[in-house]
Amino acid sequence: MAAAPLTDPFYRNLFDLTGRTVLLTGGYGHLGRAIAAGLLAHGARVIVLGRSAEKFTNVFGKDTDNVHFLFCDVSETASVQAAFRQSFDLYGPPSVLINNAFYSRGQQPDALPDADFALGLDGSVGTAYRCLREVLPYLREAGGGKIINVASMYGVVAPDFAAYDAHPQFLNPPHYGAGKAAMIQLTKYFASYLGPENIQVNCVSPGAFPSDAVRKEVEFEGELRRRIPLERVGEPQDLAGAFVFLSSAAANFVTGHNLVVDGGWTIR
Repeated sequence: MAAAPLTDPFYRNLFDLTGRTVLLTGGYGHLGRAIAAGLLAHGARVIVLGRSAEKFTNVFGKDTDNVHFLFCDVSETASVQAAFRQSFDLYGPPSVLINNAFYSRGQQPDALPDADFALGLDGSVGTAYRCLREVLPYLREAGGGKIINVASMYGVVAPDFAAYDAHPQFLNPPHYGAGKAAMIQLTKYFASYLGPENIQVNCVSPGAFPSDAVRKEVEFEGELRRRIPLERVGEPQDLAGAFVFLSSAAANFVTGHNLVVDGGWTIR
């Protein structure tokens, strides 16, 4: 006989990540550090993959039992392979991969050089594909796992250009939105492809989460707030729960989903 819901440990431990190793690219950035904090608070071991040990130390201090730094340049396959192998050797098989790293170059919508456009697409979605491809042998050997990609509300809707009239330096360029839309489709593709192998692939699309430097432009933040039903921009901690959920047993039957965390921007 099944345990009663009030006493069944499955329900009590829905969001418990104890014993799970999470690979997190871009883990010491503006949003990455909040993602890491949420996972750590629920017992995960987080492996922050990046190019700067100094930036990691500035955010997390030295390595502890639960958060570690490994060098990884997500633009290079050999570096990704080496980082995943090192993580496996040191900490065992991963349970979750979070593709949060991003890079881009170029801003002017109708004057991007070919090289800048290609680099932006690679920085948005090529990075995720490389990491997804290289983590699969480890997830398959473990009998399953979870992959979470980070897209953007601008993969769902176009920018409201009026918001940027007085602040063109903050405009999201076309290769950003195109890459993030591709990220959402990549998520759906691999959710379908990997479902029979007990690998769930989902996506989180943040809305307006301006950095501290951007928020110094009070007028621009006001333009963002006016477009958000909750009447405020996102704080990094607002994003953490989405990743805890998708990393946990609570999301075992969720795959191919794009979880939009935008305060309601895209519902209008």
